[in-house]
Amino acid sequence: MFMGALIVGSLLIGGLFFKVMLSLYNTWNGQEEYSHGFFIPLICAYFIYQRRQQLAAIAFTGSWFGLMILLAGGLLLIGGRLAVVSTMGQYALVISIWGFALAMLGWRGFKIIWPALLMLIFMVKLPTFLYNNMSSHLQLISTQIGVWFIQLFDISVYYEGNVIDLGVMQLQVVEACNGLRYLFPLMALSMIIAILYRAPMWRRVIIVVSSVPISILMNSIRIGVIGVTVEYWGQEMAEGVLHDFEGWVVFMGALMLLFIEMKLISWAVGDRRTFSEALDLYGEPVSSEPVEQVNQRFPVQGFLAMAILLSILLLNIRLQVAETIFPERQKFSGFSMLQGDWYGRPGAIESHFLDELKLDDYLLADFKASSGSTINLYAAYYDVQAEGEGTIHSPRSCLPGTGWQIKSLEQRTVPEVNFNGKPLLANRAIITKGKERILAYYWLQGRDRIITNEFLAKWWIFWDRLTQGRSDGALVRVMTELGEFDDPVAQEQELLAFIQQISGDLSAHIPD
Repeated sequence: MFMGALIVGSLLIGGLFFKVMLSLYNTWNGQEEYSHGFFIPLICAYFIYQRRQQLAAIAFTGSWFGLMILLAGGLLLIGGRLAVVSTMGQYALVISIWGFALAMLGWRGFKIIWPALLMLIFMVKLPTFLYNNMSSHLQLISTQIGVWFIQLFDISVYYEGNVIDLGVMQLQVVEACNGLRYLFPLMALSMIIAILYRAPMWRRVIIVVSSVPISILMNSIRIGVIGVTVEYWGQEMAEGVLHDFEGWVVFMGALMLLFIEMKLISWAVGDRRTFSEALDLYGEPVSSEPVEQVNQRFPVQGFLAMAILLSILLLNIRLQVAETIFPERQKFSGFSMLQGDWYGRPGAIESHFLDELKLDDYLLADFKASSGSTINLYAAYYDVQAEGEGTIHSPRSCLPGTGWQIKSLEQRTVPEVNFNGKPLLANRAIITKGKERILAYYWLQGRDRIITNEFLAKWWIFWDRLTQGRSDGALVRVMTELGEFDDPVAQEQELLAFIQQISGDLSAHIPD
């Protein structure tokens, strides 16, 4: 009875999440940091198989809470489809499997296999905005530690942001070197080790948590080794097969450090077992004695779980996703370069930055006033903000990569500028690099909103895509350099006056 229910439930989940599984395959196949995802379902299935006798020895009581989790997973899938956010579907798949297992087995059975089911979280993709923020921070950390390593060999090196200058060449610590492609697989491996490790929970937690600093450290050493080899043996050491080979060596080194850590902790607490004794590689031995028969009454929650899956499947089939709306707007190429007393000179963004930003239209110009001060205006517009498409890059994530640091950040109201009847609220930032200082105002604009919190903006993108069929929007940034002998109050007043001047023209290029 239970085997039949398991097969039916698996078929329903497979049918409901078929497109999600295709997106998972594309993620695993197209992004190296998630390539370990191919193995996660197999490992999960093996861990459950290891515990088959424990499951056979208990009665499955079902769980009403499991039905609630299953329903939440289904609603998350529907919401993700309506909002065209594929990552939501991936998380909905994991949540639905958890809910179905809990609804069928009950808490007692779920406690036996929950570590295996927890492994499934390592097969899904991080939301783009979290990935971008993690990536930028890890790049900076890797750069700083990598430079320290290079300097140990008495090599002159200078770095600015995530660019390492060796004199003979510059090393750009880009996404390929940010450590995530080691961190995600290493965290998954540490979780596998923790599940197999016969030890108290606190020791298992240390193994999983320590995979993060180990991954960052080893990736930083890799960057340092590249810098040292480039210095002594030439630029080809930073490219091609050698570059990839160093990556494999670093990953294996990180794994080795995990095992060394396990051995050190064991010795510290007086545990003298070998790895083969400490790791439950084969699971519970299959008993030759007959397993005591348990009255396996099929829980009513199991029938309801399959009914929920079938209902959501039928709803998903009939669901009509609204077409994306592209509001009319004027291109930024038509933005006037004459704004009151300011005359603008258009600029251009380099192609490799455009490839990263994935924007649909932008405005970059330096405006000079009769007083001689210069104000830089940058606006990036996106027709659609979604997974796989472009999305607004926060200055808080991008600026540190070029060596700039945000020293202060607060929200300020721009006087005499209204948006939908409300004063314009913008982020005010002081940005520094060495002795250079910049005053910047920036905000996110579009769909009848001004937003200063980049994380809250992700919620409104989802909500507006769901309710309006729109996810367009723009980042507007206005900044001026604060000279050593300039009056900062007067410069800020001039910057605010410029924002007042351009606010009317911007509305034609950024639709409400």
